[in-house]
This record gives sequence, structure tokens and C-alpha cells, in this order.
Amino acid sequence: MADYQHLNSAEAAVKQAEQVERQATVHVDCGDWCGSVERIWTSLGYDELNWTYTPTGKRALKTIGAFAEHPYYVRPHYIFMSGIGWSLPHWGAGNVYHEDATGTPFYDFAIADQVYDAIVNAGHRPLVELAFTPRTLVPSEAQFPFEPSPTQWSTYEAGLWSFPPADYAKWGDLVHALVQHCVERYGLDEVQHWLWELWNEPDIFYWRGTAEQYYALYDVTAGAVKSAFADAKVGGPATTGDLARNGPTFLRGFLRHCAEARTPLDFVSFHTKGAYFTPWRVYGPLGGPAPTPQSPSMLKMLREVREGLRAVGEHQEFRDLPCIVDECDASVPAHWGIYDNANFAYRNTEYYAVFQCKLMKKLLDLNNVSEAHVAQATTWSFYFEGERFFEGTRSLFTAGAIEKPVLNAYRLLARLGDTRLRVESSAAWPLERLDDGDAGMPEEVDALATFSGRDSVAILVWRHADDQHLTDQTEIDVALRIERLPFEGNSVHIRHWRIDGQHSNSYSAWQAAGAPQDPSPGQLHAIRERQGLELYEPDRVEPLRDGSLVLHVRLPLPSVALIELHAAVRPPEQGGSAIA
Repeated sequence: MADYQHLNSAEAAVKQAEQVERQATVHVDCGDWCGSVERIWTSLGYDELNWTYTPTGKRALKTIGAFAEHPYYVRPHYIFMSGIGWSLPHWGAGNVYHEDATGTPFYDFAIADQVYDAIVNAGHRPLVELAFTPRTLVPSEAQFPFEPSPTQWSTYEAGLWSFPPADYAKWGDLVHALVQHCVERYGLDEVQHWLWELWNEPDIFYWRGTAEQYYALYDVTAGAVKSAFADAKVGGPATTGDLARNGPTFLRGFLRHCAEARTPLDFVSFHTKGAYFTPWRVYGPLGGPAPTPQSPSMLKMLREVREGLRAVGEHQEFRDLPCIVDECDASVPAHWGIYDNANFAYRNTEYYAVFQCKLMKKLLDLNNVSEAHVAQATTWSFYFEGERFFEGTRSLFTAGAIEKPVLNAYRLLARLGDTRLRVESSAAWPLERLDDGDAGMPEEVDALATFSGRDSVAILVWRHADDQHLTDQTEIDVALRIERLPFEGNSVHIRHWRIDGQHSNSYSAWQAAGAPQDPSPGQLHAIRERQGLELYEPDRVEPLRDGSLVLHVRLPLPSVALIELHAAVRPPEQGGSAIA
């Protein structure tokens, strides 16, 4: 049975009542096509701009590029920040803008070139976040409380970068120069796919100006982007999503401004976060328990995204624009981990991989009932220099460039087909319950089924609950009832990929090795052997009856499986027990 020891008796009773039965049925109708599968997950971002082009950063981007079915959009912060080009957690500097002794601007694209070279050379596309204010453009009257210390270098790093630039004309020239430089360096065929976005979260401390000042800067920025490259795609405002804060209000004001001023707007961006653990940081013994067991809330995230889509849908002229949730995160901040608060442990485990698969399906469901639609759901995850093994940061790689289980979620998603198929699950949580209560989503079994158009069906099926502390190693039986398979012949070839506590899981392999912080070569080899996507069982062939099939998949909590069905000829890509 599931582990409810962290709950009080009343909470445990509720959880037990919500637990799915020992069996669930998932019905897939391969003859009922439900539209295309938009690859909303092909996007990542991070704060530490200068880690993009480190040897580790370049290898990480290429690792993702090796399995990506589409180029990923990559969104780092800080391209216009002044500094020495050396990132720290939650910090970086592109150091582009400078002025000579007469106040005449000049530009240094050395760091920008390294950033965008690394992204493009790995097969990805930049989402260029045009931010923040260079030191020379900080208004002279800007003030910020500051006490010099080893952890705060100056008033600029402490917050002066967040003030609106003193000279909007110089800012516009800077934007124009960057776009023009990128067109010259990478060519129109490449840069036509890039996205250009003004600022980040201007509704909170990232912007210490008024909303009207931001609108005015957006007008200048959009004009500068278009003047450098008329077909460039520009947008914003990358607001926070918290319904109790200012984000949705700011977003609506921005959209209203763009509609009235007819300012160019090619996409709309906003954010969502699943949890703000309380307290964020616990100053206690290393490895201590969480003060209160907490977990990311998918309900919170879906509600925030729904509100953003509603804001866009209120404007007929914007309803068809891509909505980019370019920070779509289970919790914040990215650079804190298990030694800050043990609740961040989910970032190391299979729980996060299953969460991401489930989230993408729910967002696709939300698209189906919204006037506007999500085009990208960006994980704010990359890697952190100098961290300990499985620090618990929001990252795709841990120390030693070990791939965390969550990266395998994106490998699974990459294997899905382009056409969605009708699915019904007896234990799914329906989107109609989005407004039911404030607790996390209860345990469910649900699936996302697709057809590739190449005689291949892929079914992603999971067991998950919005409670990382709720586990159940007793597997439940999931009956996959698949009908109207588009295959000739009387049999089908089956391949079963799995992410759970024992499969596709470098973290469990690291724990099995004794959780070493200085792994031996043999231990590193054993961990890396388990970091890729693994087969749950050998491939097999099963008979069809009138184009139908029933498979039984046993799932612990949490877990996700990908069942691939092909015509009964072994597919050309067989692989081994794991794939990179």
C-alpha cells in the first residue's frame, strides 16, 4: 500500500479514499484521430547565460539535440547585463553595451556570439530575452539599498540593473544592433526562426519602473527589432502567473496597450510556478527532513496557465498568437536544493519525470478548451557548475554531467507521434475538476496516445499523484485496450520503455552505490549505465484480433511507461537496454 506515514490521520484517510483501485483500464481508439500533437515541451531556459558555452554546457545542449524531434528554443537571462562574463547561480552577463568617454555607445558581441553559437551548433534556436539594463544606462537617480559584502559586489548587481534604462533611444539602438549582428552572423534563414522577447517578469522586482514605462520600452524594442529584420518575431511580457499577485493584471494591461497602440506582437509570454515551499530555506543539519512535507501543485500551474490563456483570448486579434509559458516550473527557485529544503528532493527522482509527462498532456488538454493556446511550456532547467551530486537543483544534469531522470521524460515525449488518438481512462483526473479545492491533484492513471503516420502507435501511460512523499511499490494492473490498430497482418511488435524507481534512473543507481560525492570510475560507469532511457522488458510480438489488442502494464507509484506498437517487423532502431 502507499506510504501515508507523513500525514495525520484525517489527511491519510482522504488520500486513501482518493487512491485509485488496484486496477485501471485505458482505452485507446486508433481510428479516432484528435488533431495534431504540438511539441510544446521542446523548450528550456536558465539564468546562467555564461554556462551556455562552457564545455559542459555545450555537451549538455548537444545531448538534448541528439534526441530532440524538433529544435528546442533556449532562453537564457542576462544578455544585456554588464559584467565579466562569469556566471554564478542565478547570475550572468552578456556585457554587450558600453560607452566611450564622450558617451557614444559601442558594442561588444564576444559573449553573445559564444552563447548563440553554442545554441545553434547544437541544433536549437534562441529565444533572446532582451534584458536587463546595462550599467552605463542605469538612471543616475536610481537608488537601491546596499551593504557591501562578499556576496554582493555593488549596487548594480544588487538591483540597479532592474531599473528602466535612462535613455530609451540608446536602448533601441542596442536592440537593433544585436538583431542586425545576429542576422549578419547566422543568416536570415536561421534568424527567421528566433524569438525576441522584452525583459523578464516586469510585474515583480525584475522591473523597478511603472507598467506604463514598460509599455513604452516595449514599443521602442519592437520597433528596433522590426527595423533590423522585418520578419523577426517579437513579444512579451513574460509576466509571473501567480493569481494572488500582479502578473495577470500586468499581462492584461500589456495586451490592452498593444491592441490600442497597434504595437507589433508576434507571441505572448507568461509564467507559472507549481510551488513556493515554506520556508524556502532551512538552516539546519545537512540532510535533515523537510519542516513540512510539501509538493508541487499541478492544479496551481494549470489554473495560472488558464488565466494567461483567458487574458489572451479576450483580444480577438491576439487569440491565434502562440502563447509561450517560458518558465513552466514545478517549484522555485531553480538554484536551491535538498540542503536548503528537503522538499526539493523530487527534482532528483522519477517523480519529476512523471510529473512533466503528465503536465504536458494536461496542457494539451487545456489547449483543446481554450480560445488561445500554449505553443511552448519551457522547463527552467539546465545544469549548475560546481554542485554536489544530486544537489536537488532544478536541472537536467547533475555533477559529472550525469543525466537526471527528468531528462528521460523528454526522451519519452520525443518518441510520440504527430497525431493524437482518443483515450479514455477509468482512473484519470478530468480537466473539468480544475476548480475543485486547493489540494494537489489526487492519484490518477492517465495516458496520451499518438500515431506517427508511419505505421507506429505510441502510448504514454502513467501513475502519479501531486504528492512526492506518497509512494506505492505495490503495482497496479493497467489494462490497455487498443482497437482499430492501423496495421496489416495478424500480429504487432511491442516495445516498452519505462521510468520508475528501478528504470531509467541515475539517481537510484547513485543511491545503490552508496550516494558517493566522489564516485570511483567504476561507480560513475554504473551510474551512467542507468542514466538513459531503458527498456522495461524485451521486445515481443503479440497477436491481433480484428485489429485489437489488450496489454497489461503494471505500474508502481510514481511511474510512466511508453508502449510502442509497430507492424510485426522489428523496427530499424532496436537499441540496447538504454538509449542516450
